[in-house]
Amino acid sequence: MSNIPSLNRRRLLQAAGAGSVLLMAGSGQALAAGPDYTMAQLMVPMPLKDLPEGKAGAPVTIIEYASMTCPHCAHFQVATMPQLKKDYLDTGKAVHILREFPLDPLATAAFMLARYAGDDKRNALVDMLFRRQNEWVYVDKQIPALTKLVAEVGITKADFDKCLADKALYDNVNKMRDIASNSFKVDSTPTFFINGRRHEGDFEAKDLADLIKA
Repeated sequence: MSNIPSLNRRRLLQAAGAGSVLLMAGSGQALAAGPDYTMAQLMVPMPLKDLPEGKAGAPVTIIEYASMTCPHCAHFQVATMPQLKKDYLDTGKAVHILREFPLDPLATAAFMLARYAGDDKRNALVDMLFRRQNEWVYVDKQIPALTKLVAEVGITKADFDKCLADKALYDNVNKMRDIASNSFKVDSTPTFFINGRRHEGDFEAKDLADLIKA
């Protein structure tokens, strides 16, 4: 981790040592609508390429901005994503794109590790980290816990250190957040854009289905 700028490295370690993270998350109940954007605006090339789930050419595109340490994002992944996948992604009705919006250094580290795992494993690792969020976010020693968890998918301690020392990857994960904030006014997680229409807050499957149908 020595190649990460010292200030950011200290922030990461301080967050890990304190066993706490900043959670500027949605309420888990709000379904607030925000401003519209064209798909051309939303789909401009990003610092990190999109890795969509679903079938190309689907009529609905769902872009989700999430933070790995956000409990509402984890709830969506666990409670709503399986139904979304079954009803819309697997049937070719929609495509889902998850983009990085880290709210704290620990979330940045988790996103870096998911990208480091490779394009073919990134979404699966994100899913695992959300589903087992309580094992590495809400513990006293977060970094050792995260190291142990990603080791299950083949990321060794040496890989872990190499990943977090990747300055370009570190910068690009945070650029994803900055672009979302500056260009699309994202300021909380999860935030969704459904064919360009912005919605903030955690969705149950029925709520999301109603918006997709609309």
